[in-house]
Amino acid sequence: MIAGEGDQTVRDARMEALPRDIAVSPGDVLAGKYRVEHVLGVGGVGVVVAAVHLELDERVAIKFLLPAALKQPELVSRFAREARAAVRIKSEHVARVTDVGVLHTGAPFMVMEYLDGQDLGAIARQHAPLPIEQSVEYVLQACEAVAEAHSLGIVHRDLKPSNLFVTRRADGSPVVKVLDFGISKVKPHAGSRPDEAVVTQTSSVIGSPLYMSPEQMESTRDVDARTDLWSLGTILYELISGACPFDAPTMPQLVAKILRSPPASLRAHRPDASPELEAAIFKCLEKDPEHRYRNVAELALALAPFAPRRALLSVQRVVRVIQVSGLGYGEQPPPSSSGWDGPPQAERTQAIAATSLGDTGRPLQKSSRGVLFGAFAAAAGLAAAVAWMAGVPGREPALLAHAGITHASATAIVAAARWPASRPAPSR
Repeated sequence: MIAGEGDQTVRDARMEALPRDIAVSPGDVLAGKYRVEHVLGVGGVGVVVAAVHLELDERVAIKFLLPAALKQPELVSRFAREARAAVRIKSEHVARVTDVGVLHTGAPFMVMEYLDGQDLGAIARQHAPLPIEQSVEYVLQACEAVAEAHSLGIVHRDLKPSNLFVTRRADGSPVVKVLDFGISKVKPHAGSRPDEAVVTQTSSVIGSPLYMSPEQMESTRDVDARTDLWSLGTILYELISGACPFDAPTMPQLVAKILRSPPASLRAHRPDASPELEAAIFKCLEKDPEHRYRNVAELALALAPFAPRRALLSVQRVVRVIQVSGLGYGEQPPPSSSGWDGPPQAERTQAIAATSLGDTGRPLQKSSRGVLFGAFAAAAGLAAAVAWMAGVPGREPALLAHAGITHASATAIVAAARWPASRPAPSR
């Protein structure tokens, strides 16, 4: 993304690309420490430039509001809310905000980590449809950020491919960063600032229509975390198929489809996608939020069988965050397609978190038989969780083997997991 020192033509073009009405120019030094280099991107309300921290010799990205946006108090509030939301979320899958300030004109700016790579929108345009495992891994990484946001009472409300940026870790592995919490809905908490509450007017349409849930179409204010699950399902559908599940030539037709029509068949676009994967995505796209996954951990568990092995770490982290936040507890789930009822949500999340993360804290079940029984019970819970969430009868041993458990052990664990609920527990 950064032009080399000898590439003067490219550098000059980037300098000229800065909007004429912005209050900074290449070479300007902001807050006495950031030298502006060139433009990275321009949106409808803001611009992002590359800059260098003079003392640390570190490249950063600085985001400004355009002058027209400064005349709209709601946009200024969103800008401040984006910075506060991003700072609260510590996940590596959210672009870090390291500083904020105000220009001499009174315009606010935000300093963020500089990201080198491409957003998923650009990647999809160039390479879609993407391999299934790769697509699932990208979405699972985004789920990590979303899980932490939800645990803090933050609903993003504008998840879309262009807000998921793919960069690289030091070891070369891909890492997804969730961007732009500017229109996030923040649940007020003790000690929060008055303007952290939702300021969106009821009549406002906030979000990107192709990725908006039916309830967000109807009322931006009256949404909860499940609207982000709809968006994640839409994103995964698009990455895998190269198309959106709901599309139309006009906005009224698009809204009508999202509100009333079923999503287009995923497997018509991508025959190698399994019916189970299609079902997992379509559960995100249920019109009624009550029929979707209840939290992002359930979605992550449902996608685990279709992810590369390294992405299972994302599943583990998502489940742990949701478990610790208390968002993973609820009523018994409905019967699975296999006719077998899995464990309650609390047991599923505890089992996944304790077993797959190697929890060294208290065992899930205390017994006079010691830690061995507790560990076995946790493993059984893991098998039950995977089986229930995947909804793939007869494939549980294979799924567990995919997670690194031997087939023999997986078979024994599944047998234990299917222990009838009416049978008394082993004596203590």
